[in-house]
Amino acid sequence: MTCVFVQFRCTPGQTYSVATAIYDREVVSELYSTSGEYDLIAKVYIPEGEDVGHYLSERLFDIPGIMRTLTTMTFKAF
Repeated sequence: MTCVFVQFRCTPGQTYSVATAIYDREVVSELYSTSGEYDLIAKVYIPEGEDVGHYLSERLFDIPGIMRTLTTMTFKAF
């Protein structure tokens, strides 16, 4: 499995509804609200053989209230 972190910028006033929708899809292992440019950050494990972009697009990025995302690929955990 490949671990990625996805940050979400939400439409003002929609952060909690976006977080609920993300959580309800049972795709992320962890989900946090954050300060700064983005409102939420999620830890997602991508199954072996899956294309990261397609996996995230098909499962998360169509949620209403998401304005922008930033995906960070990981290489090694210490």
